[in-house]
Amino acid sequence: MRYNFRDIEKKWETYWQEYPEPTELAHKIGKKYYCLDMFPYPSGDGIHIGHWRAYVLADIYTRIKWLEGYHILHPMGWDAFGLPAENYAIKHGVPPQVSTAKNIANFKRQMKHIAAIWDWSKEINTTDPEYYKWTQWIFLKMFEVGLAYEAEVPINWCPSCLTGLANEEVVQGKCERCGTSVEQKELRQWMLKITEYANKLLEDLDKLNWPEKIKLMQRNWIGRSEGAQIIFKTTDIKTDKSIDLPIYTTRPDTIFGVTFIALSPLHPLVNKIVPEDRKEVVDNYCKLVKATLAFGRVPGDEKEKTGVFSGAYVLNPANDEYIPIYLSAYVLADYGTGMIMGVPAHDERDFEFALKFKLRRTQVIYCPDVKVDSQDNVNKPYMDDGPLVNSGQFNGLDAKTEGAKQIVDYLVKKGVAKCMVQYRMRDWVFSRQRYWGEPIPLVHCKKCGVVPIPEDQLPVELPVIKKYQPTGTGESPLATVYDWVNTSCPKCGGQAKRETNTMPQWAGSSWYFLRYPNPHLSDKPWDMKDMNYWLPVDLYIGGIEHAILHLLYARFYVKFLYDQGYLPFDEPFMRLFNQGMVLKYSEKSGQVEKMSKSKSNVVSPDKIVDTYGADVLRMYVMFMGPPELDCEWQDNGLEGIRRFIDKLWNYLTNAQNLVPKTAVEEAEVTKRVNRFVYDFQNRLEHMKPNTAISVMMELLNDLLSKDMQISCKSFEKIVVSLSVLAPHIASELLEKVLHKKLRECRWPVWDTVLLEEEKVTIVVQVNGKVRANLVARKGKEQPDIELDARALIGKWLADKEIVKVIFVQDKLINFVIE
Repeated sequence: MRYNFRDIEKKWETYWQEYPEPTELAHKIGKKYYCLDMFPYPSGDGIHIGHWRAYVLADIYTRIKWLEGYHILHPMGWDAFGLPAENYAIKHGVPPQVSTAKNIANFKRQMKHIAAIWDWSKEINTTDPEYYKWTQWIFLKMFEVGLAYEAEVPINWCPSCLTGLANEEVVQGKCERCGTSVEQKELRQWMLKITEYANKLLEDLDKLNWPEKIKLMQRNWIGRSEGAQIIFKTTDIKTDKSIDLPIYTTRPDTIFGVTFIALSPLHPLVNKIVPEDRKEVVDNYCKLVKATLAFGRVPGDEKEKTGVFSGAYVLNPANDEYIPIYLSAYVLADYGTGMIMGVPAHDERDFEFALKFKLRRTQVIYCPDVKVDSQDNVNKPYMDDGPLVNSGQFNGLDAKTEGAKQIVDYLVKKGVAKCMVQYRMRDWVFSRQRYWGEPIPLVHCKKCGVVPIPEDQLPVELPVIKKYQPTGTGESPLATVYDWVNTSCPKCGGQAKRETNTMPQWAGSSWYFLRYPNPHLSDKPWDMKDMNYWLPVDLYIGGIEHAILHLLYARFYVKFLYDQGYLPFDEPFMRLFNQGMVLKYSEKSGQVEKMSKSKSNVVSPDKIVDTYGADVLRMYVMFMGPPELDCEWQDNGLEGIRRFIDKLWNYLTNAQNLVPKTAVEEAEVTKRVNRFVYDFQNRLEHMKPNTAISVMMELLNDLLSKDMQISCKSFEKIVVSLSVLAPHIASELLEKVLHKKLRECRWPVWDTVLLEEEKVTIVVQVNGKVRANLVARKGKEQPDIELDARALIGKWLADKEIVKVIFVQDKLINFVIE
């Protein structure tokens, strides 16, 4: 008989809506557990299969802790400001307030089917003025201490989204949201000085239980390096005064091999050093670079190097030689000091540049494999260590160790160098030239300058306007809302203008996890008691795409708030888990790819829920493969899960499969269910729900094939275990057979004594001779026993060919060798 999922799922979803599961059960143990899903952008037609995979995974671990007696916090909300929501509104020709509200309603309708024990009384929405009042408050706290500052800077500009982007929002030179190639544009921007926290952000990664891949991505993005800043001197062509060119290098040991200096074409010193006779050619090159620039790079960075001689020279402080200054696009304006010392003999890019412009390639680290011609030019670059040569008094020293140290000491004493730590990460471009975002709570007064809005006047609400589309002028659409823009200065009372740039979509999500414990507070963003009790988050689940965006920004916010005394902890998420993407074959491309409408390979969760039921979909998205890996969607996989649920329902609702009240469950059955509980929970503990489902399938096969009758106690253990995967059917089974609600149950525990009784001693032989005894679980299959046995008798099998393996389950394994 087929399980009637439609009626049963509708029944329980209605029940849970009317009687939500409590956050703490009667058998409470006095501990808390805060499990958090990354809240969604309500910017599409609805949630997709990827959402289901993440949300079901988080729900499994919340439910386990809940049944164990933990006080749980599992909230949900909406990351509703920013580009995703605004672009959706523009595409559909409706105001973002309308489209966002409509999308949220649809998302909630769909999410009801997931049956996660979200506490909807904690729901937040980043576009709610009562929420973004505190987003603005945090910004003002940063402004007070100088972490928020205004600057005219070259930024990444998306010509499609018509707004500036943070470096973290640019992937391989393209906008992270729309994929358009990014340009450079100089604009007035509000910046957050995240670089002030670079070292803390880097060092504290070690104390987090995060995937190593994510930690490595953040380490690389922060990009800490140790080196020296060395001063090269040139002349200002207008004043004839000396100009310092400070260059940061991690290889001070190669300074005697510097044969040119290269500046970014965007460097502000260019106009000061280029003589009149080189001005036209240099200007033309700089215009070319600016026209083709994408994320600080041009095509020449990847293949052929481009550049132009500036006409100026600089003095090498190590050997007092004059060397030429070039401008080249492979030098990034926003990295280091925007200039590099060219060492062609020991850097691959410098070598390519020197070849093209016929510059000297002087060897200063010896390598026998490198050939040097009659002009002392090397035939290839050498980047490893070795003894210094052509380096004056430092010849013979090991380059990267003692050589580097003594050269830096020498230059420091000359007053032309200092040791320095540098970071690749740059300050966060925080303002956006868009409408749909939190207004920045500042005004510009001619008399007082930039003035913060007083806290008692927050929030500065986003006005409702008709023309919300981006202008492309470098200003937000808010700039034309004169009634809103023109205001009075909070400081002097004179005329002032509001800041018209808005905050990025990351502003609200950088602290939302702090608001969840008490989202209805009106006089403060959070309560310190809640922070001490609930935070940090115990388990955070979401996609890897946020590694250097949200996850980095949230850590920065928390560290700032901790330093200011507003929080009792300095890391937001102690454990992080990244689920993989769900892929599907696309007939258009002929490849297995990420689901998207353009590839016609999208699977609708609504249709699956209607055809198979929510529990089947919950179990299938967990059964597809290890949750941390990308996996391929297969429609026939749903059928397999449905057949399993039908078989399980039929077995558990058949009274003949239950031990009569007057009888006792057979010992073999008790041990089998006990083994199931142990194996099932062990797999879940190691974040392997896919194999946990396999364990449940194996149990059902044994129960059916051996005509096992189970007691009510075993029934409850099986069904409560099932409930974390398929709560609808589990709730129905508990009520139908045991007349209990899930909230009255406990998470099953296994009996260690019974597990010990299951163990057997297996004789391990080689050519019939006993070589070891192996203690193993009763019923363990040959492949597993063979693996364990090989580890015990490796020395007798070394360099031998195994002709045959004789296996007698639970008794003997014999390796026959030649």
